[in-house]
Amino acid sequence: MSRFYLMPGTMSLAAVQPERYEEQLAQKASMVRNDFSHFPMPELELFRSKPEHYRMRAEFHVWHEGDHCYYCMFNPDTKQRFEVTEFPSGSKTINRLMMPLMEAIIASDHMKRRLFQVEFLTTQTEEALVSLIYHRQLNEEWQQEAYALQEKFGIKLIGRARKQKLVLDQDFVTEALTVNSETFRYTQVENSFTQPNAGINEQMLTWASTISREITAQQPGDLLELYCGNGNFTCVLAKHFDKVLATEIAKTSVNSARKNFGLNQIENVQIARLSSEEFTQAMNKEREFRRLSEIDLDSYQFSTILVDPPRAGLDEGTEKLVQRFDNILYISCNPETLKQNLSTICQSHTIEKTALFDQFPYTHHAEMGVHLKRK
Repeated sequence: MSRFYLMPGTMSLAAVQPERYEEQLAQKASMVRNDFSHFPMPELELFRSKPEHYRMRAEFHVWHEGDHCYYCMFNPDTKQRFEVTEFPSGSKTINRLMMPLMEAIIASDHMKRRLFQVEFLTTQTEEALVSLIYHRQLNEEWQQEAYALQEKFGIKLIGRARKQKLVLDQDFVTEALTVNSETFRYTQVENSFTQPNAGINEQMLTWASTISREITAQQPGDLLELYCGNGNFTCVLAKHFDKVLATEIAKTSVNSARKNFGLNQIENVQIARLSSEEFTQAMNKEREFRRLSEIDLDSYQFSTILVDPPRAGLDEGTEKLVQRFDNILYISCNPETLKQNLSTICQSHTIEKTALFDQFPYTHHAEMGVHLKRK
């Protein structure tokens, strides 16, 4: 039986077919092996997602027909609009909340009037943050009814409109991720990036942690992490290294990372709000940055670099930077740019391990991990 779910980065629908999960994973793995066949690569490790209820975030458009409104998505091929009453790829918390919440919204003019989008952010610990987004300014009456909904459903609620953000209680949830039997806690802030598939995230962290432990058992040293986000990898890997220097350009993510270091009692990490291009300039001593004034780059004995870039991959300068390191851990959300980067990096490094993390089942999207070692 086919059901539908949100395709990554869209409000379109794709089929969810749990009975065909292994088949689709095998096809994806075959595609990746073929795409990377010209590289000398070890056997690809496969990390499976749950066949359903794996996605911790969701965005739904709201369609209005008279006094009625409902969640909707669109078929990516026909552009046909669908009313959505269940979300099989979404967490059980999303599915438990979505329809009762919509019924409560429909019953209130203040809550439904000019509402055009609903966003859910949930955790494995069953916390939920819901953002209601409007084409009108929100007033005190809206706030009063929103407080009642928040209490009724045991959620955190935020109202958004043009140049307006009303946070009733807090704008984050706290996730718990288990890595090698150890639990790590993360503040995840509304409207900022977090890994959507929590189960796969745990497997990515375990994979990277295991490799880091093996690296530092042979060669103690420090870790440089570019694109650290909210400290997702940093918190887990920090214990394997003497010191860690992490960089991230988004101010919201930097603030979240610092909170997460505190939550997990991580004390050997410094974070700098720099882009990868800026950090490369700093490492090359081409430019000084005030944001690095309290960090002594020369005090680090880097042995390993972790990069988790956006879909555009590594720029040319960052490619040259990572080639200075004995060990490279590359987490990629785009195999095409990964291939481009590997064409350069493999001039100086050999591929030791490769992994496919099925972050987005039933789509062509492939999240990959590669460990490279200097020749």
